[in-house]
Amino acid sequence: MNSESSRRKFAVHSALASLESSSGATLIAAAKEGLRALTEKKTLRTHRISPPSPLRPEQIAHIRSTLNASQAVFASYLGVSRAAVVAWEYGLRQPSGAARKLLSIARKDPSVLVTAA
Repeated sequence: MNSESSRRKFAVHSALASLESSSGATLIAAAKEGLRALTEKKTLRTHRISPPSPLRPEQIAHIRSTLNASQAVFASYLGVSRAAVVAWEYGLRQPSGAARKLLSIARKDPSVLVTAA
């Protein structure tokens, strides 16, 4: 645990200790639950992460056209080959892994690809 996290945890514990002397049992319980949520590590045992839904070729082309980018430039934004983008847009292949996740993010806000590059 880093020092910033330790400081936050100590501050929360101190606040809880001062509240325990007052009559805020409900508030204390809520604060303790919040502290547990802050310190709980997220694992695949505790969190489900669903993969992004597949994209149709026209959806991929639409994301690219929104950016006014050629297939080569779009490919460089995603870190894939131009051939991969062509195959996706013609429906020959589906993006997988990180490219699919990036495309699902870019579908909501295409400019994120440009600012991240």
